[in-house]
Amino acid sequence: MTKPTDERTILAGLIVLCALGCSSPETGEDPPPPNFVLVMADDMGWGQTSYYNHPVLKTPNLDAMASAGLRFDRFYAGAPNCSPTRATVLTGRTNDRTGVENHGFALRRQERSIARALDEAGYATGHFGKWHLNGLRGPGVPILAGDEHGPGVFGFDEWLSVTNFFERDPLMSRNGLFVQKSGDSSEVIVEEALQFIRRQVPQERPFFAVIWYGTPHSPWIASEEDRAGFGDLDERSQHHYGELVAMDRSVGALRAGLRELQVERNTVLWFTSDNGGLPRIEPGTVGELRGFKGSLYEGGIRVPAIIEWADGVPAPRTTSFPAATMDIFPTVAAIAGIGDEAALQPQDGIDLRAVFATEPERREKPIGFRHTGRVALIDNDLKIVNDDPRSDSYEIYDLAQDQGETTDISASNPDEAARLRQLLGGWNESVGASAAGEDYPPGDFDPEESQPSWWMTQDGYVPYLDAWRSRPEYVRYIERELGQRD
Repeated sequence: MTKPTDERTILAGLIVLCALGCSSPETGEDPPPPNFVLVMADDMGWGQTSYYNHPVLKTPNLDAMASAGLRFDRFYAGAPNCSPTRATVLTGRTNDRTGVENHGFALRRQERSIARALDEAGYATGHFGKWHLNGLRGPGVPILAGDEHGPGVFGFDEWLSVTNFFERDPLMSRNGLFVQKSGDSSEVIVEEALQFIRRQVPQERPFFAVIWYGTPHSPWIASEEDRAGFGDLDERSQHHYGELVAMDRSVGALRAGLRELQVERNTVLWFTSDNGGLPRIEPGTVGELRGFKGSLYEGGIRVPAIIEWADGVPAPRTTSFPAATMDIFPTVAAIAGIGDEAALQPQDGIDLRAVFATEPERREKPIGFRHTGRVALIDNDLKIVNDDPRSDSYEIYDLAQDQGETTDISASNPDEAARLRQLLGGWNESVGASAAGEDYPPGDFDPEESQPSWWMTQDGYVPYLDAWRSRPEYVRYIERELGQRD
């Protein structure tokens, strides 16, 4: 095997080899470092796959991925909306620890990202699609070159990104240079990611690619062909499901591209969504779950998730082990052989490698959620939740028996209720300390750093207002904010 000449690539190989501790028995050569591709839908609900028997949507490529890999039936977004969950993916920490309290908040620069850790270990790192961690609200626009919270700040060598949700024919930013693209947005960013990967393979450089779709976030604009199968639905639902058809097709193109490059066996391909499904879309988006995007009930945070990795998942299987987006950082880091120092402490996620081949009896670290004054904690089958910040009452559900959260068992299980309240209280106190900056060096904390604003208020975007007003799907967002300012 030709040895990589890039110094960081050699370092990555050495780190991974130390972690694996062996060479190939067939060739005597050292195995190459694993690659990673993280894919995330935007507002796709738990019930929106045909492997969960959705009544109208077919997702043949996600189905094929699930049939070949590890399908999670209880996988959770770190929060019930977009920016907070994205922060949990990059850091392994619940969103409030990182400053990302809600949509449009900025990720604090003191946070250590998995992209930075892999970049320092010699990986080529790329981000493609929605970012939404730079403190800007409003429909997606290209990220400015000097953005202090852009993808490059957090370890991405290359990026073709926008600030928030985006539709067909997107105007994007390639490392700060505006680029007009044509076609369905999901297919655009998958092809860009594949081009990035194609540049790494001949150099034998391991890669880390993050593909964050704008689908199926509103406003919905599907092609006539993609929405043709949904003629009996209302128009918004037709476009919504048409976007998911195109997204699933792009997953197929991604898998085919990895096979063509002969890196599919050594690539960890991880698909999930950033929060639960949307209301007022018919047929429904969350299956039999309770709640939607914005809620800490299951419908707001339980999402589809699949890991396909032929070299690491020995046989296709489905797991009911509870897992979350906070687990992505520690799992990827463990597979890559990166030390614990790569992650900022405390971590809320765990290494999921044990789930790849077996079904652990229990998860030792509960999964906590904290978002806009609401809290929840999942301890294996039991869940404690307060989804109303105006109330001080808590509900408890046995998810093994009642995943629809129809029966609060707190009154009939006072001992468990007290235990879960104590567990949640301790975790919440820890998150509060992180939110106050206690995980950073003394004096290295600005409480205003993460505060959001609308991009229309930023001088760097003013020259582009007229161009964005010409896009009918975005004009209502722009005029609403400008009207509020006037």
